[in-house]
Amino acid sequence: MKIKNPATNKVFAELEECNLQELDNQLVVLRKGQKKWSQLTVENRLDCILKFGDLIQQNKEELAAIMTSETGKPLQQSLNEITGAQNRVDHLKANAEKWLADEILVDFGPTHEKIVYEPLGVIANISAWNFPYNVGYNVFLYALVAGNAVLYKPSEYASLTGKQFEKYLYQAGIPKDVFICVIGDGTLGQQLLELDFDGYFFTGSYATGQKIAKTVAPKLVPLQLELGGKDPLFVTEDVPDVQLAAVNAAEGAFYNNGQSCCAVERIYVSEIIYEAFVDALVKEVNSYVQGDPTNLKTFLGPLTRESQLAVLENQVSDALEKGAVLKTGGKVVDCDGYYFQPTVLVDCNHDMKVMKEESFGPIIGIQKVKSDAEAIALMQDTEYGLTAAIFTANENRAMQVLQQMNTGTVYWNCCDRVSPNIPWSGRNNSGLGSTLSSQGIRAFVQPKSYHLRA
Repeated sequence: MKIKNPATNKVFAELEECNLQELDNQLVVLRKGQKKWSQLTVENRLDCILKFGDLIQQNKEELAAIMTSETGKPLQQSLNEITGAQNRVDHLKANAEKWLADEILVDFGPTHEKIVYEPLGVIANISAWNFPYNVGYNVFLYALVAGNAVLYKPSEYASLTGKQFEKYLYQAGIPKDVFICVIGDGTLGQQLLELDFDGYFFTGSYATGQKIAKTVAPKLVPLQLELGGKDPLFVTEDVPDVQLAAVNAAEGAFYNNGQSCCAVERIYVSEIIYEAFVDALVKEVNSYVQGDPTNLKTFLGPLTRESQLAVLENQVSDALEKGAVLKTGGKVVDCDGYYFQPTVLVDCNHDMKVMKEESFGPIIGIQKVKSDAEAIALMQDTEYGLTAAIFTANENRAMQVLQQMNTGTVYWNCCDRVSPNIPWSGRNNSGLGSTLSSQGIRAFVQPKSYHLRA
């Protein structure tokens, strides 16, 4: 596999791809390793994860440079992700033993009753490139603590980072027959689905997630899908500071080049403050530094995938043909890398692709609304269900809006945020299952009920 730097479109590394025969052998190895690994206490397994977290933090500058070279993520944002992902390790340290412990339900009378949480076995983790630390940790660290073995397939756009996970997990004490990283593209991912794993955990697009669900359904094993979104933000006329709201909205839309499942992808603004909000947001977007991702001042680097440039061009042309106004950006940057200008489209409506189809890039559509009811109807007009946000000074008003959102996560006066303390989940085309929180720990175990009579 040839690894390209999206900032230069040049190959800078090559990795050996895995084949089907190797996959078969690795599954056999992992099955044997998992039996021994599951015999250890949660405390012993957790100790390895804590050491892994320490090693990653000790080497984060080198690891950030690797991630930036293969994904194009600006170096400061790579450092931010690696530093921030440590909160998953801290969450496991504080909670894993509690949520994986046996539960005694009845300890009186002739029959005692308890629940024991057993690992699923060997799981396949098909991961993503846009936040490889965050979405990777959400699965493989939690699975390992719970006593599972993991076959980890990083995205072909984050393969070098995946091999670094393997390297430091081994250094931290995870046995080589408990975690294996395999390299390959979507063909390898399809081959994984044909093998008999005890669970499948995928992060990526709705289209691929749907194919995975259809393929593994007959196996009747756990399936978790963290998929895309078309996440709305509603800005009401009572926000205390229109400029601050615009700054926060812009960051929610453009951080990591908009390549985030929970990025703000469409904005609805009260007509009373519409012009002021648009002016402030465009000013903020125009201040972003776009360029060399290794420069710590760069906010927008290249897109990770060259193919996404055409998607964004199509959304812009479609919106303009249907009456949108281009306030800034709108074009591919003429250079060797995969750069797209940060783009703001206003006077949008739901006939336009930019308001309906996932963009996954540095582009935002803004639509004027007259009332909360109109905003709610537009926010609900989607096949996705990941997040929804509102900026308002009135908490009751916020709750009335957010309670009507059929999404896994809602935000009041914030957006594009993930916490390990509460579940991360999607509805409809945004996925199945939950990571993080107590539910994310228990996603990797299965309960066994004990009826015990002396």
